[in-house]
Amino acid sequence: MRGFVVGFLAGFLSIGACAIGGPATVPSTQAAALPPEPVPSEPADQAAPKLGKDGNVSEYFMKMHIMFLQQRALGGIDVLFLGDSITDDWRKPGPRGGKEIWDKVLAPLNAANFGIRGDKTQNVLWRLDHGEVDGISPKVVVLLIGTNNIAYPADDILLGEMKIVQEIQQKLPRTRLLILGIFPRGNNPKDPIVARMREKIKTVNTGLAQLDDGNMTRFLDLGDKFLDEKGFLLPDVMPDEVHLNARGYQIWADGMLDTLNDMLR
Repeated sequence: MRGFVVGFLAGFLSIGACAIGGPATVPSTQAAALPPEPVPSEPADQAAPKLGKDGNVSEYFMKMHIMFLQQRALGGIDVLFLGDSITDDWRKPGPRGGKEIWDKVLAPLNAANFGIRGDKTQNVLWRLDHGEVDGISPKVVVLLIGTNNIAYPADDILLGEMKIVQEIQQKLPRTRLLILGIFPRGNNPKDPIVARMREKIKTVNTGLAQLDDGNMTRFLDLGDKFLDEKGFLLPDVMPDEVHLNARGYQIWADGMLDTLNDMLR
């Protein structure tokens, strides 16, 4: 059933422009103010390592990948977080990160953090293809990825996410998967650039929600928990309008924990 859902969505996206697969739009009053987005050259659904400014594989990316391989070999992972810098910063101590909350709430669940800052969907695919989940069988994988693909068309981002989901399901058939919707970016929802990003995120998350089968694969959108009633970011949650601080990580933990515990049971 899980494979059928992924296959159905993949076929659905290939049929012209549609609610999920069509290009993200903003209201016509804003569209004229926005230049067209460049088409990224690196496909979102094809595995690739992250490169540095010198064109070589990023040292930080490879360092973290090797560390994850070593951690995987030790075993004992019941909950595996997979993602980019927003996941990576669960390690960051103090008011600008989530370490204290992780240590209190998630570490007791035998959780492991396989987040790498700057990762796109294609980088996570590369990591999956190069052994990061081989030989383990966590009870739950928590996936949060896609914000660094924001320059891509919404259907490309969704295809990249779906490919990751498909690989996780194939490599970890006994593991439940919690897919988190991409978190909101930007503060002012009336700003044309922010509006375009928010609309794109909404389109991707709508597609991801269709992967939820109520059992092995679940979808959870926490985006509204970071926003006020007018769509602005809550004060002191995302200082740079992308990354969470300690308050943001507390919101993430509080919003996710009931679902996560239910999946662990």
